[in-house]
Amino acid sequence: MPAPGDRPKPATQGDRPVLLHRGPDPRAAVPSRPPQAQTHQQRSGRGHEPRPADAPRGTLWIYGMHAVAAALANPARRLRRLLLTEEAEAALATRLPKPWPLQPEITDRARLDQLLGRDVVHQGVGLLADPLAPPALAHALERPGPVLVLDQVTDPRNVGAMLRTAAAFGACAVITQDRNAPEETGALAKAASGALEKIPLFKAVNIARTLVALKAAGLWVVGLDASGSALSGPSLRERRVALVLGSEGEGLRRLTRDTCDEVVGLAMPKGHASEMESLNVSNAAAIALYELCRPA
Repeated sequence: MPAPGDRPKPATQGDRPVLLHRGPDPRAAVPSRPPQAQTHQQRSGRGHEPRPADAPRGTLWIYGMHAVAAALANPARRLRRLLLTEEAEAALATRLPKPWPLQPEITDRARLDQLLGRDVVHQGVGLLADPLAPPALAHALERPGPVLVLDQVTDPRNVGAMLRTAAAFGACAVITQDRNAPEETGALAKAASGALEKIPLFKAVNIARTLVALKAAGLWVVGLDASGSALSGPSLRERRVALVLGSEGEGLRRLTRDTCDEVVGLAMPKGHASEMESLNVSNAAAIALYELCRPA
């Protein structure tokens, strides 16, 4: 294993794919929920889900009991409308006692199906809100724990699942690429199951330069790739780790991989029960973060 001060020189050419595999909210509380700084989603209007017809541009519908309760409890989240069925109002009050920051509108499930989509598992709750504006990365790094860096992971459900995992294992932030990653959407918030309100989600214009900045902040950058040696959490116990995962299909890009301090893989047993070449990226993130937290 490389010595703490022995870092490879970051690569300066090529970016070809290689095969792989938010404690307290750090955002400052916003009294009376004033308008937040404009986010990238508000500027570009991009997203990986169609925006419901009744959602103004620059807003999103959050749905699902866990996600909505967490958003209502987050003072940094600007809220606009809360739609509930009668049954869901009682269930939400059990999870998050009243008073709530805004008055709910009682509706029926058919209206929510029409608004959010018939295939959406909304559990009778829909919250119209503004996207969150993340804090400065340096502020997020004041919290302990590893950083999860996602290099072109595009599925909002995968990103949401990894936010949930990051919260479970004490990560301080999740970083995605600006152009090739999902915006904050209802599907992402639902998959995160409340973690979107606890783990800051950053967008980096350039992943390789962000990794260099994390190194300068004292983090040891570890890329996850099937070609690497087996990840050993106890061997990294004295380091603060930035764990880097690649896209669902192509894995880590070459420049990202070459900028890492080391590249590791997940130890998988041999034999008929482990004939899969790789795991879903969110599953791989969960196993890797568990390994990093595992006692000796």
